[in-house]
Amino acid sequence: MQADIETATTTALPQGHLVQHRFGDRAFKWLTLLMALAVFALIFLIGSELWRGSHLALRKFGWRFLFSKDWNPVSEQFGALPFIFGTLVSSLIALLIAVPVSIASAVFLTELAPKWLRQPLITFIELLAAVPSVILGLWGVFVMVPWLREHLYPGPVYGVSMLAGGIIIAIMIVPIITSVSREILRSVPGLQREAAYALGATRWEVTRIAVLSYAKKGLFGAVILGLGRALGETMAVTMVIGNRPEIAASLFAPGYTLASVVANEFTEATTDIYLNALFEIGLVLLGVTILVNAIARLLLRTFGGAGVKAQP
Repeated sequence: MQADIETATTTALPQGHLVQHRFGDRAFKWLTLLMALAVFALIFLIGSELWRGSHLALRKFGWRFLFSKDWNPVSEQFGALPFIFGTLVSSLIALLIAVPVSIASAVFLTELAPKWLRQPLITFIELLAAVPSVILGLWGVFVMVPWLREHLYPGPVYGVSMLAGGIIIAIMIVPIITSVSREILRSVPGLQREAAYALGATRWEVTRIAVLSYAKKGLFGAVILGLGRALGETMAVTMVIGNRPEIAASLFAPGYTLASVVANEFTEATTDIYLNALFEIGLVLLGVTILVNAIARLLLRTFGGAGVKAQP
């Protein structure tokens, strides 16, 4: 049918209009391809600039930079392991808190919330996403950290810690994951729900089997977007995580992240090797972000794809 329509359209158009039509299609195709390739070019340019800015540190430390715990500008010994550890642990804490809250909120807004309550809740979630990170950081310093110190932390703990950093990141990524998850759940066909109800399923069974199972790949993508925000968050985390370059077994101990050390110490870098080490921290952060997202995409293709094939 589509071929007949195209044939009829081609026959009806004069030769000049036909040439114009084909030129417009090709121009549109190449323009969109150029815009897509611009993303890769931008990442390449950022990576190459970070590589060029960190050449002294790369030459001096090599692969030891990734596995060394030392960060001593006085003796010019630098290592990224405490910051990699702090970035990954704080992001993991944030995901453990934010993912259940976000997906449950999206399910409620899509499947259960009455109409008079739905729009106010959506507005509040969007407002939370619009709050600047420095404001959340101030709230964390003056409200959250004292509360954690007085009611949660055991013993004489100052308050700023890896756990506090994870909580503040979770607050920041909840609106993102919730909004994307809500749009994904809204895109689930109504026939999915109607078929489940026709088979006698309860509302919970409809939500679990017909909605969440159908949308699980999209929900995983929403989590990946939140993870990308968590890995690169800077100001709010810097204000509550403690900024101590060490690897501690306790979540109540201070930590440091890759983004935070660049924000804190870039203006204090007085030597070339110190500045190059901070550039290499930025290069490591870019690499960690790409690596984590690649692993997540691989998991999505492996387990998500298998789940889709298993469906009747």
